[in-house]
This record gives sequence, structure tokens and C-alpha cells, in this order.
Amino acid sequence: MPPLPISIFFITKNEADRLPAALAAIRGLSDDVVVVDSGSDDATREVARAGGARVLVNAPFPGYGPQKRFAEDACTHTWLLNLDADEVVTPQLVDEIRALFASGMPAADGYEIAIVDVFPGEARPAPLAYRLTPVRLYRRDRGRYVESTVHDRVAFDGKASIARLKGIVHHHSIRSLGEQLTKLNAYSIMQARDFVDRGRRLPRIRVFTEFPMAFFKAWFGRRLFLRGAYGFLVAMNYAMFRHMRVMRIYETERGLIKGRQPHR
Repeated sequence: MPPLPISIFFITKNEADRLPAALAAIRGLSDDVVVVDSGSDDATREVARAGGARVLVNAPFPGYGPQKRFAEDACTHTWLLNLDADEVVTPQLVDEIRALFASGMPAADGYEIAIVDVFPGEARPAPLAYRLTPVRLYRRDRGRYVESTVHDRVAFDGKASIARLKGIVHHHSIRSLGEQLTKLNAYSIMQARDFVDRGRRLPRIRVFTEFPMAFFKAWFGRRLFLRGAYGFLVAMNYAMFRHMRVMRIYETERGLIKGRQPHR
């Protein structure tokens, strides 16, 4: 089948192990696949080129929003599909996207796509697995990623029509629980810095309630109680991430982190 008039872009760092599956799943869907790397020290860039992608380097990492906007600017088509290196598009979603363009340009300005967690050792998502439904397929002349360094969402100009696709993306976000916690720790630093820089204040009650409330949210709200012991450990990691973020905000507001002044 001929490629569609869409550009597909990824942002990466040290994703040589997961990127091949992501690229293989969208092979032939586009003639413009862009990988923006932020300084990998593994074979990510070589893997991307071998998979048919055009590789650009933008380092050091400027944050999620700015990096995705950099990638948007590098794309050639009006319609964009954004994926992460740990996300594998299902054949059903590929067929659905092709059907959207079968009679010309799609009717909506953007399309939400379900991103569904797949844990290590699983071949497919478990029943009732947690999912997010962000806009991932969209017109670049109607919407762009926001400039926030920690929040990566597409914002649209004016009133845009948004639809939702039925196909899903398999999200292989966890290599191991230890690696996940390391990643979440780094993310907590970015989020805490963003929180303080925007002049927000932390209600002190959250120092005491953040961990149990975050665990409750993950265990029940994200239905991890259905995933057994592994689900419990993932919920604990999520709660620890939220705890670390609050801990860092608290220390910054008290002036306990070098280089930061306490709020008056």
C-alpha cells in the first residue's frame, strides 16, 4: 500500500532496544518518519536510520513540549502522528488510520488514540488495563504541542473538532521496576521545578496525604489491583513518584535546596 500524507515523529534517548518494534509497526504508513534524539549513547540513531527514519539531534534535552515542537517543525506533511519509542501501533489502528485517508483528508482536526499499558512478560494488554487517550494524530496547522517542559499535550487554535479512534497503541513503558523508579525520580525533579517556577504553593496537607492518595489512585483508579503482585509494585512506584515530587517542592519552598530561595 502507498504511504499516507502524514509525518510520524518520535523523540528519543537511549531507546535502541524498544525503537525497532515501534518503527516496524508503522512501516509503509508514511514516507516521512522523523526521530529527534536528545543525545543517546547507545545505538538509537543507527537503529532509527536502519528503520527508515530521518534522524535529527537536539541536545541537551529541552523538555517534552519544546522537543516535540522541534520535531513538529522538522516534519514535511500537514498531518502528524506522534509516537514514543516504547509505543507499538496495532495493525487495527494502522488500518483505521488508512481508512481515514481513503477518501481524502480526515474530517476532524485531531484524533484521540488510546495508549494502553503492557507490562513486561505480557504479549498484549490485560483486560481492563489502564489507558490514556491523548490526541496523537492531528493537523499541524490547527494544533501543536504546548511549550511546557513537563506536559506534552496538543493544544488547538480556536474551536477544533476532535474525534476518537477505536484502534489502540501498546505501551511498553516499563523495562523493569527499578528502571521505572529511576525514570520517575528524574521526572519528579522536572515537575517540582516547573511547579515552583510557575509560582504555585504546596498545601502542607499534601506532605502527609500525597503517598497514600497516589497509591489509592493507582491501585483502584488505574485498576492495578487486577494485576496482582506486579500491579501492586507498579502502584507503589507511582505513589513514590508523587511523594518525591512533593518532597522536592517542600524542600525548595523552605529554601533547603541549594540555589533556591524560600517563598516569602
